Amino acid sequence: MSKQKAKKSSPAESPQAAATPKLSRQDYEAKIAELHGELVKLQLWAKHTGARVVVIFEGRDAAGKGGVIKRLTERVSPRVFRVIALPAPSERERTQIYFQRFFKHFPSGGEIVIYDRSWYNRAGVERVMGFCTDDQYHRFLRMCPAWEKDIVDSGITLIKYWFEISKEEQTRRFNERIRDPRKIWKLSPMDLESHRRWYEYSEARDAMFAATDTKIAPWYVVEADDKRRARLNCISHFLSLVPYKEIQHPKIELPPRQKAKGYRAPAYDYHFVPAKY
Repeated sequence: MSKQKAKKSSPAESPQAAATPKLSRQDYEAKIAELHGELVKLQLWAKHTGARVVVIFEGRDAAGKGGVIKRLTERVSPRVFRVIALPAPSERERTQIYFQRFFKHFPSGGEIVIYDRSWYNRAGVERVMGFCTDDQYHRFLRMCPAWEKDIVDSGITLIKYWFEISKEEQTRRFNERIRDPRKIWKLSPMDLESHRRWYEYSEARDAMFAATDTKIAPWYVVEADDKRRARLNCISHFLSLVPYKEIQHPKIELPPRQKAKGYRAPAYDYHFVPAKY
């Protein structure tokens, strides 16, 4: 979605690619494999240059943020691509300044930190569910742009994604979670409230964009009704925002295996896992 289009209409009103033919699994797997190769190049470049990147994933509940993060990180090192998914703040953390528990996870040189939900909890769930005061909420909206400017000025690349889906698709995905025993764990009381309070969350999103969609740290909206295309579009866009280059490394050759020199495997009664499959 272009910046101009985002300015003209709400993400919820933005047309999804409903008329676009469904992307086949074969095409999807081929394209995601290409992107995985580029992510490995990005990883090697980040380690070589000491680059620091922070990526924020926010959006509607059930919009597919976790699926994108999984595909983004499944072929790279977790020591370079670190995923931060913080639980509710502890009693001690509640006495700290709001940004403190997020700041301590920021990247060192050669690291890419991915926030699965972030400090924008204050502008979303905390605002809608009454977990923060009005003063805390308005202070956050005032302070956040300046804080993010300081992050960018310090040399960190900051990228912010918002995942948007339609009301109908969110309902379908929630019902799928209810029916599927593999997905029921994904359904929380907060998810049920987000379904009920759709328009309150819409208002909170709109206010957040108005206050924090800045030139130095813009919001990028991912239209996510189509999971496969959302994953490909988001990862491709992420790669386009980081000026990485392929790092040349020496040709790797597998060394010959050492000789046995009389070694024989012992006749040990190993506890093998049963071959059920």
